[in-house]
Amino acid sequence: MATAPIASTVNGLMHPPTDEETLSLYTPPNPEAEAINALILSHPLAQSLRANPAYRESRPHMKIPPQARPNNLTGGTLLGDEKIVVPPLAFVQKDGAEYVSLQYLGTALCGHPGIIHGGLLATLLDEGLARCCFPALPNKVGVTASLNISYRKPCQAGQVVVLRARTTKVEGRKAWVEGTIETLGEVGTEEEVVGEERVRKVEKGEVLCSAEALFIEPKQAASMARVYSTQ
Repeated sequence: MATAPIASTVNGLMHPPTDEETLSLYTPPNPEAEAINALILSHPLAQSLRANPAYRESRPHMKIPPQARPNNLTGGTLLGDEKIVVPPLAFVQKDGAEYVSLQYLGTALCGHPGIIHGGLLATLLDEGLARCCFPALPNKVGVTASLNISYRKPCQAGQVVVLRARTTKVEGRKAWVEGTIETLGEVGTEEEVVGEERVRKVEKGEVLCSAEALFIEPKQAASMARVYSTQ
């Protein structure tokens, strides 16, 4: 029936998977994606964030119902071979104070040959900074009021980059956030204790671009449909 896909999508929006469940919903479709996925999941930075009880781990794009993903820019259009090859792995603090995500950017996302398009980086910053602050807003959703970006260095294609965000102020329905996109830092030989785990230290990467943003929760937020849940 024609209404079946619509009903399935609505049900998916109303009853999204939990953060923990999203971690098991992605299956790499080919060896390249499998290798990139394994790199991200096993990297010492991911291990450190996973061991830190202040962070909650998820793959946010997997909360979007499969039927809706083809019409979602970051959850469908930009995912795939030579693009954002695997769904980004995200770590967010429950109060919305900080957010970190790891994503691989492929060669199909370039402006100049071999250089990731600045518009793609802006999109990642817009979405990443939003995901950071949403848990701090009354109804856990907002829209971008302003986004100011400084491009520091070219972002080479074919690498994993780290997006870091921090909510700097919250006033009612408004949240101010700052963040960066960095290269994946060098893994050191020394270990550190995080939570109950010992993990190898990872140096901060090179900052490629930075941003400051203001997000505002709409007055009708309580009744708005959600693309993905931040709960």
